[in-house]
Amino acid sequence: MQRLYRKRIVLGVGGGIAAYKSAELVRRLRDQGAEVRVVMTRGGAEFITPLTMQALSGHPVHLDLLDPAAEAAMGHIELAKWADLILIAPGTADLIARLAQGIANDLLTTIVLATDAIVAVAPAMNQAMWRDASVQANIRLLEERDFRIFGPASGSQACGDVGFGRMLEPDDLAQSAADCFQRLSLTGKHVLITAGPTQENIDPVRYITNHSSGKMGFALAEAAIEAGARVTLITGPVNLPTPDRVSRIDVVSARDMLAACEAAIPCDLFIASAAVADYRPEVVAPHKLKKDPSTGDGLLLQMVRNPDILATIATRPDRPFSVGFAAETEHLLDYAARKLKDKNLDLIVANDVANPSIGFNSEENACSVIDRALHATIFAQTSKGKIARQLITFIAERMNQV
Repeated sequence: MQRLYRKRIVLGVGGGIAAYKSAELVRRLRDQGAEVRVVMTRGGAEFITPLTMQALSGHPVHLDLLDPAAEAAMGHIELAKWADLILIAPGTADLIARLAQGIANDLLTTIVLATDAIVAVAPAMNQAMWRDASVQANIRLLEERDFRIFGPASGSQACGDVGFGRMLEPDDLAQSAADCFQRLSLTGKHVLITAGPTQENIDPVRYITNHSSGKMGFALAEAAIEAGARVTLITGPVNLPTPDRVSRIDVVSARDMLAACEAAIPCDLFIASAAVADYRPEVVAPHKLKKDPSTGDGLLLQMVRNPDILATIATRPDRPFSVGFAAETEHLLDYAARKLKDKNLDLIVANDVANPSIGFNSEENACSVIDRALHATIFAQTSKGKIARQLITFIAERMNQV
């Protein structure tokens, strides 16, 4: 059930005896990699304590619509936006009726009205109540509005009756929750991405760098998250917001970036989109360098090679599937193919940075991807976001062929 990996689930607990199963449901969801926030109705809190649900979910339980601390930050709206799925279990007859009528008189029903996420209800009630015409009419209303209805099952009930109305078991509900999500191309994979430039100090106020904005790497990180991956983004100095759900590590120099990459391994996929400085000053001056009349108008810096991050990762015994980037101004495919071979890569993305419409700091890109057989696949010019999604799809397909 890797489809639940890193999914955000709001579990709504209604006021029924089946609430005791909700505690086990939290564990099942978390076992499958989901992040769970629990919202309890007042009735739900009578059957199982918020402290129990807090301990199992690892987060404070939300109870009150008008909690001053939470609502200072528009808590119910934030929860509604945060969720990928709202799963209400147990869904009592009263709660189902309020949902069907669009009533928002507590925190849980308000969140449901405010969300764009999938909403699912696991009915739990006496078998006679479940058969009642009004309950069935409310269920049909919810289904017409694209609510997912999980169950109920048939069996013995707390009151002694036997029949439909029993809430599904936690394992079944977790499976139903997983079925709400598409099986994505990188589901459950750890993707490590480098982005942006590096800076190599000359002295405390000067450094050597390049024009990389980091936009392509950040777009790739966002696209990998959309594909279901867990993403670690290691970035040089850039002025870009961190994509949602991405674990970001900020570095400065090439050596910093290599150390961060090695610390982030193991990973399944390594995408090296950063523009790493090939050289650094051999000696970094401890103080600001001053003009020296004895040297005339020149300044001589002795440069040394930086470690090759991409080659280092791609030649490890536990190497991930490795994808490099070649930013070139001439002989694009030839230079990229040579880099692919020399660094032991699986794929390389070749960019013509001499073209200002797709070069550094541009909003668009176009590229060619070369594989080990030296076959080139061309991606036409479009936004970096779209190129990133196309590349992630292409890379995932190639990974599955290995």
